[in-house]
Amino acid sequence: MVKFRLERVSAPLWFRPLIPLIALLVTFLLTTLLVLWAGADPLKVYYYFLIAPLSSRVALIEVLVKSTPLLLTGASVAFAFSAGYWNIGAEGQLYAGAMAGAWLGMFLGGVSPVAGIPLMMAGGFLAGAVWAFGPAILKTRLNVDEVVTTLLLNSVILFLVSYLLNGPWRSPVSMWPQSPEIAQGAHYFRLLPRARLHFGFVVGLAVIVIEWFVLQHTPLGLRMRAVGLGKKAAQFAGLNVNRTMLVAALISGGIAGLAGVGEVAGIHFHLIESISDGLGYSGIIIATLGGLHPFGVGLAAFFIGLIDTGAQSLSRALGVPVYLGTVVQAILLLVTLSLFVLQNYRLRRA
Repeated sequence: MVKFRLERVSAPLWFRPLIPLIALLVTFLLTTLLVLWAGADPLKVYYYFLIAPLSSRVALIEVLVKSTPLLLTGASVAFAFSAGYWNIGAEGQLYAGAMAGAWLGMFLGGVSPVAGIPLMMAGGFLAGAVWAFGPAILKTRLNVDEVVTTLLLNSVILFLVSYLLNGPWRSPVSMWPQSPEIAQGAHYFRLLPRARLHFGFVVGLAVIVIEWFVLQHTPLGLRMRAVGLGKKAAQFAGLNVNRTMLVAALISGGIAGLAGVGEVAGIHFHLIESISDGLGYSGIIIATLGGLHPFGVGLAAFFIGLIDTGAQSLSRALGVPVYLGTVVQAILLLVTLSLFVLQNYRLRRA
């Protein structure tokens, strides 16, 4: 009887950049089975997923609009993961930033956008960092698993938002569970006429570039990458591992908070309970698919925005459930993680 065993090996350097491409190919092969099961033509499904959103100006702009918060949540998760801090709380930190933006926006009447927008961004960044502070302290001081604490806090802030929107912040005009409208001086300006693409897209691109510079060309980035590769080795080399992880966690929370500000100041102009709809969790997929590299995160955010936009037109055109796009993202995350783990193993005859 032939027996096999897993053997640990060192994957070649050229293989790692190919992992996202292989993951995409495997994901679409697996998705084909689901599409056939739903009774649809896979070629038409992939056309609406990948080609149709790029075939018109309106659809392409919508892809960029959907990519805007994903740039920030993906950058947030990638920044924390690079330092070995597993931040699963970008969803809650986004809501914290959105709450701060909505609250500040109510008091900026008569303030010019030149002053109002930076003030909202600073408040949102600070709120996201504050919401990330508790799990970070528990991790660095008591070694409490940050995956659990950051994930649980996502639910806590959802209850807090629900209380505010159904209580003191309920709109006095419509009586809907939404906060009052923010002042005009707090609105993000539009990048294109008669389009939803707003200043938040520029913020997202700027964060990607700044994050790349920090990780690659600053002492903080060097410390973060060293801690991310091996905490014990970094500590043996004299690095303050806990401080590095704490700084990474707070900056990561702040970046996610900026995503929340963008949704308030650029899209809705008030706070609602469904302002995120899983954007923070999508950031985990984007960071993983991008290989934790800021520019890879940018490409992955555009791809997920493409899938989200295509899923809506796909549902209208072929009658396929709109959540097929979410299924594709989930399969993509599992396949990418599996490939990253298995790249260092090979199957060998015993």
